[in-house]
Amino acid sequence: MAVLALVTGCAAQPPARVPLMARPPSAADPETLVKRLTPMQRDWPPPAVTGCRRCVALTFDDGPGAETDRLLTMLREYGARATFFVVGQMAQAPGGAARLRRIVAEGHELGNHSWSHAELPTLPRPLIARELQRTGDLVRALTGVRMRLMRPPYGSTDDRVAAESRERGLAQILWNVDTYDWRDRVSSVVARRASRARPGAVVLLHDIHRTTVDAVPRILDTLTREGYRMVTVSELYRTPPRPGRRYRQAPPER
Repeated sequence: MAVLALVTGCAAQPPARVPLMARPPSAADPETLVKRLTPMQRDWPPPAVTGCRRCVALTFDDGPGAETDRLLTMLREYGARATFFVVGQMAQAPGGAARLRRIVAEGHELGNHSWSHAELPTLPRPLIARELQRTGDLVRALTGVRMRLMRPPYGSTDDRVAAESRERGLAQILWNVDTYDWRDRVSSVVARRASRARPGAVVLLHDIHRTTVDAVPRILDTLTREGYRMVTVSELYRTPPRPGRRYRQAPPER
């Protein structure tokens, strides 16, 4: 069984494991909430951008967290869209639901980053399924959104992770521009690395780090001056990413 383990993203060490609860809390019956929220949302996922020769996707992992609201304000000021790969336990934490709803309301995309940020290939298959399913169920209950993308924590995946992702309709989105912002907490360094993106790039960032969010205006300034448009992952691809498959970048428009 082939295993792909890219440990350059997310964090140097897996976070402390938090015991899984029997079921996520809900302020209302999930199905009732879904029915109420769905008409309020934009079409999801958003339609693909056509004729975009210089598009890049900024992606933010491990939130939502305390810095997410500040980041969303920056993205709105620049008219930029992004994709947020969210951790279920962070979404469940105080303030998480409101941040998820704001992400959706402002036209960004949500992706599944597991429940506890576990290294999925180290788990038995039923627990891989649970990590993905619980986050997917919670996000849908809170926002009405059924996610179509996932990012395996640490970029670590294998055939079993692919199979569980495919079963849930989730494409595996990796990256081809790593800012190492989890390791190097220097905003100017993070901005310089992100600004090396080229057409079709998927850029890895983390909205849980203040220094990363501090770098975002410089990233947006640089890429905008170079004629780039910041779009969601689903907008980046001319055809929807296929469930279970791994993607690192999109071919540029010709």
